Amino acid sequence: MTTSLTVDQIVHLFEQAGTRLYGGEAITQTEHALQAAWFAEKSGADDCLIIACLLHDLGHMLFEQNDDDLAQGKDDRHESRVLPYLSGILPSDVTGAIRLHVDAKRYLCHQDKTYHATLSEASKLSLALQGGPMDAENAALFVAQPQALRAIELRRYDDAAKIVGLSVPPLAYYLPRLMTLIEKTSVQ
Repeated sequence: MTTSLTVDQIVHLFEQAGTRLYGGEAITQTEHALQAAWFAEKSGADDCLIIACLLHDLGHMLFEQNDDDLAQGKDDRHESRVLPYLSGILPSDVTGAIRLHVDAKRYLCHQDKTYHATLSEASKLSLALQGGPMDAENAALFVAQPQALRAIELRRYDDAAKIVGLSVPPLAYYLPRLMTLIEKTSVQ
């Protein structure tokens, strides 16, 4: 049986597993998550999207993806495997965007012919493991999903969040928002 994560467990994941390099990139998992959340906040995103950006790769940390997994041809399915741990505590505006953020990359590769060239080498490698660009039929099915547009926004922040040495607020800055969303979800 899967149990929902607590805020303390999420913080622990960031402090421990989050110190690992982020899947072939030159920054850590935590740096990547904080940058994505910061870009969303700077763009005026709502709290749900900011927290989705913060937690979108939590599955990598939870299931201990190694930095060389991509090179070894391993896709950890982090976007779906983490959902049982978050769905009970966070609204679908958060979990839906997380669930679809990998498909958003596949969609954007289909929809925008220049998008693939903007991806980092690690993202291109993971794209191949994740099924490659969508075809027209799957792209239409993807974009019709309720959280697809939020996932595309998350994806854009995800793609940008790979800047070595960028100064952004620490994890503690986002915890009040995370706790507020958890409290609101638990009373519904």
